[in-house]
Amino acid sequence: SFQNGEELVYEAEFSRAVLRNVDIADFRFTAVQQPSNSQPGQAATGLVLTGDIATRGFFSKLFNIRIHEHIESKVDPVAFSVLRTTKLDEQGKRVRISEAVFDRSLGKITWTERDPNQPQQQPRVATASFAGTIQDVVSAIYFVRMQTLEVGKPFELQVSDSGRVYRLPVNVVERRRMKTVLGRINTIRINPELFGDERLIRGKGKFSIWLSDDQRRIPVRAHLSNNLGTFEIKLKRVATIPQPQ
Repeated sequence: SFQNGEELVYEAEFSRAVLRNVDIADFRFTAVQQPSNSQPGQAATGLVLTGDIATRGFFSKLFNIRIHEHIESKVDPVAFSVLRTTKLDEQGKRVRISEAVFDRSLGKITWTERDPNQPQQQPRVATASFAGTIQDVVSAIYFVRMQTLEVGKPFELQVSDSGRVYRLPVNVVERRRMKTVLGRINTIRINPELFGDERLIRGKGKFSIWLSDDQRRIPVRAHLSNNLGTFEIKLKRVATIPQPQ
């Protein structure tokens, strides 16, 4: 459903009370297949997915903070299960670097987080168990794109973040035509249940994603609402990253 070197670029808008559709952030996702050292029982190539989110302009002024997050996810392209996740999380002067390693043979996740500004501090470490295929917050997007989506037929994701494992129901809600940067196309809407107790995000909120209703299943729009306001994330550009020969 996605090609080697695919790059998806999004812009996010924020609305609350008298504020309407204020540009606040850029999102960028890439999928690249890379050669790896082949070992018995392992795939000859590795799939690397990246997500990069950076706030800008109004958001930084409104909340007096700049946020940048870069996530790299290495995935087994055969089982499509995440093998390793590295994350850089910058919130103003606060910086955290974390790594999660997924051992499918043992069914174990080892997550480590450190503060590069405080090298003398001991890193935070957490472990968790899992069975079957598992995703992180970036690979989950691509996993969803590979599913057969039928309205009224929900499915479940097993997602790990910060050393914890969550089971997230995903409801397939409707089909509709929508105006997008790709033109006026058929889309299909899903509602992942991100909010609530034992979910990725505590508290109340709603989240929807519209994907192109074709073989590529490109996410063209997302809508998130919570107590802060509403966030509209729209596809701005689809590109292909040149790959070395």
